[in-house]
Amino acid sequence: MSYRQQGETVPPVPSAAEGAEAVDVTALLERGRTLATPVLKAVVDRLAPPMDTVAAYHFGWIDAAGNPADGDGGKAVRPALAVLSAQAAGAAAEAGVPGAVAVELVHNFSLLHDDLMDGDEQRRHRDTVWKVHGPAQAILVGDALFALANEVLLELGTAEAGRAARRLTTATRALIDGQAQDISYEHRERVSVEECLEMEGNKTGALLACASSIGAVLGGADDTTADALERYGYHLGLAFQAVDDLLGIWGDPEATGKQTWSDLRQRKKSLPVVAALAAKGAAAEQLAELLAADAKTDVDERTPSAGDLDTFSEAEFAARAALIEEAGGREWTAQEARRQYDIALEALDSVPMPAAVRAQFTALADFVVVRKR
Repeated sequence: MSYRQQGETVPPVPSAAEGAEAVDVTALLERGRTLATPVLKAVVDRLAPPMDTVAAYHFGWIDAAGNPADGDGGKAVRPALAVLSAQAAGAAAEAGVPGAVAVELVHNFSLLHDDLMDGDEQRRHRDTVWKVHGPAQAILVGDALFALANEVLLELGTAEAGRAARRLTTATRALIDGQAQDISYEHRERVSVEECLEMEGNKTGALLACASSIGAVLGGADDTTADALERYGYHLGLAFQAVDDLLGIWGDPEATGKQTWSDLRQRKKSLPVVAALAAKGAAAEQLAELLAADAKTDVDERTPSAGDLDTFSEAEFAARAALIEEAGGREWTAQEARRQYDIALEALDSVPMPAAVRAQFTALADFVVVRKR
């Protein structure tokens, strides 16, 4: 039976803590959010007006009119990983908070810029910053968040903070490389599976790798331990992105907060598309012909409204999605998410840590692979 027939987005994964008490993932995510958010708010408050207000809107703390809001702040996987990695090094969870905040700042720097570059008008069920406050503010606030991320770490003034900052800047450079690759691939007829995985490893894997190790570094872990935790996070990031790619085509807009067929509208060469094009058969050939015809109608200049294929009907997007699935792109991507999940958990084998902490790392991996948004 196929995963689609089972109603699964990706293959089922084993219990987070077989033979042990089940992990409450919601509580684990909430702990990371609770520890990081007060510090994050205080750091964002350092920004000069109106950037402080624009950033607060982006994080969901206020609405477009400036009134207090309880918006969706995202899944908070990265803060949860950062504070958990401190515990993997034998330190208190609180030791990882500066790392959690720094990673969240970099992550949101990338979201602000990506939304503008991709022309996304909605994020977390609200208008994006560039849509509300304009492209200039989206760029400026994104830049400011990146600067704050390094400030948060370096102001600690410790050798561990310096090591953490180096890992964060390396991850950020990889993230930017990934975004550049992502944009360039949208205008190519063919992208190999290997190229797509490299792009997604940069764009998503690098920062999750940093989140999974930065707390441990701040907690005094050696490079061998930090590198193993990075490998966990990197492959978890690839699993995370594979699931995102599935949701970007087949996700429920009510759950994802994005348009139907979101990635198809943007001509993204995501894993399901690339895997389908690499397959043999009539469906792959027909899909290639359609995407080649789409590319001929593309525009030379990227703007927030460019490349959205606004003239296409829902049926045309549905037809492309059906061809991707028929060619095997959906099932291959689901299998790849599971493969990357397995590699991520194997990376933990070389890290001595309390059983409860190991179970929590596994539970977070389960959460990443089995989700609807």
